[in-house]
Amino acid sequence: MEYPTILSVTDSELDLNLLLAGITLPSSGAAAIFTGMVRGVTARGEAHATLYLEYEAYVPMAEAKMQQVADEIRQRWPTVEGIAIVQRVGRLYPCTPTVLVACTASHRDTGVFDAARYGIDRLKQIVPVWKKEVGPDGEEWIEGDYLPKPEV
Repeated sequence: MEYPTILSVTDSELDLNLLLAGITLPSSGAAAIFTGMVRGVTARGEAHATLYLEYEAYVPMAEAKMQQVADEIRQRWPTVEGIAIVQRVGRLYPCTPTVLVACTASHRDTGVFDAARYGIDRLKQIVPVWKKEVGPDGEEWIEGDYLPKPEV
């Protein structure tokens, strides 16, 4: 059986209901969803205000790496039915969702929580997305922990 997978880099607003509908099967009884959001106050270092974030990505490479993340999830958790991995790009303001990772499965005890957690952690490791933080005192590109190889 072919399970649904949604992988996307977009400048459009994330529609949780539409994405969830796209990865839910008649056999799905559980969904684990992680959504990252823009903070208005960032505690990295000394707490400071964030006016907005600007996200950039090279879409073909980012979506290829998202496929790698989805493949790794399916290999580790074969009970996962649907997977959605969506990253926003562009200028995003506080309280705005920036990323969504969701997994569906027949039941909550099938590893669906772990799969979604793995998905966001792995996305942060290998999907090339760049983030600039803009605040009242200037702007700064935020470095991540990019590891572009398969996890062992």
